Formats: sequence, C-alpha cells, structure tokens
Amino acid sequence: MKTWLRFLAVLGFVLGAALAQAGPQDPTRDQPLPDPKMEAEARAFMRDIRCVVCQSQSIDESDAEIAAQLRNVIREQMAAGKTPDEIRDFLVARYGDFVLLKPPFKASTLVLWGGPFILVAIGLGVILLQRGRSPPSAPGAAPGAGLAPPDLSESERARVQNMLKGEDAS
Repeated sequence: MKTWLRFLAVLGFVLGAALAQAGPQDPTRDQPLPDPKMEAEARAFMRDIRCVVCQSQSIDESDAEIAAQLRNVIREQMAAGKTPDEIRDFLVARYGDFVLLKPPFKASTLVLWGGPFILVAIGLGVILLQRGRSPPSAPGAAPGAGLAPPDLSESERARVQNMLKGEDAS
C-alpha cells in the first residue's frame, strides 16, 4: 500500500509539473522577441513609454508588473506587424497622454503645460498688489501707522540726543 501511495505522489508531482509547463506563460515575465533586431526596436520604443505605476521611469527600466505586461503587449503588437505609431495610439487610447514620457502639446494638455507658470504669475501679482496697497509698518506699531516716526516732545528729543552722545540723562 505504501508503494502505491508513493507511486501516486510521484505521478501527481510529475503531472503537476508538466501541466505547469504546458499552461499559459506568465504575463509578468518578460518574453523577448526571437528576432534581435525587432527586440532592439521594441526596447527603443519602450524607453518613450511611462510606467503607469512608477511614473518617473520608462517601462523599459521599470520592475513593476504592469511595466512587464506592457512590454509584452508591445512585443506582441510588433510581432503582429503594427508600427510604433499604431502601438502608441493604442496605448494613448487606453491610458491617455500620460503614458507618454514626452506628451504632446495640445489643447487638452495646455493646463498641464502652462499651469505652473500661471500659478507663479498669480502669486507674484498678489504679492505686488499687497505691497502697493500699504507700506509695511514698523514692528510693534499699530496697524496703518506706516513708517512715519512718532512726534517727540522737547524733553524726549533731548534725552535721545544725550543717549546718542553717550550720556544717559535719566
């Protein structure tokens, strides 16, 4: 009986391994193209596509699973005879212009391209308006007092003069 159990265990192991080998390939594992020239073209194209997870890396240099999947999709489409422009259009339709490391300048991306400059201009405008409305006040002065010195009496002026000369007339 033990021999049969061992035999069934080994048979199950061998069949399981065989089925695992025969199953579909892992989509997160890179599957390079057999033609080295076509693979080089695919890799060059992948350097222009942004990883949607990493965002600061191309899918060519990213280790994310989605990057590996996108690399395989690009390879499949290149093997099917699609041009880089057709593949780029497919990716943009699926993920938007964001997937391109160098997005095009067009009406829908105008805010993204000009937004930082507009915000800086608004900030500078607010600062200039605030400076033009009222001069800065002295520390500890009442609001609106400005920089005009307060009027001193004759005794206060004499005391200040003595202090400046080094004599304390308290």
